[in-house]
Amino acid sequence: MGERFTLKGRLASFGYAIAGLRAMLAEQHNARIHLALTAAVLALSAALGLSRFEWCWIAVAISMVWVTEAMNTAFESLADAVAPDPHHLVGRAKDVAAGAVLIAAVGAALIGLLVLGPRLWALLRPV
Repeated sequence: MGERFTLKGRLASFGYAIAGLRAMLAEQHNARIHLALTAAVLALSAALGLSRFEWCWIAVAISMVWVTEAMNTAFESLADAVAPDPHHLVGRAKDVAAGAVLIAAVGAALIGLLVLGPRLWALLRPV
């Protein structure tokens, strides 16, 4: 059987998760770029007064990028630990994982354009 369920254990797991996020932000340049863009999109979305439905799409887009970035970071760390010397298959796997982040980022940008674009265009259009 596994470890017994305890509140202390669950709280510790949150601590591990936060430590992982801190490590990702400290070590990954792209994660810091994602953080800045997340803050900008959240501020712009709040300023534009999005509907609940529109906020759902923004939340999906942001989550999609952060989940793939975190998985990519975890995968890279594990790959480096298992195969510290360069290996073409490990390199390919890392490239594919990075490609997943790119797919998520492009998808998030498209969602951002679809949700925020019309509102921004309306603000910029002369009356």
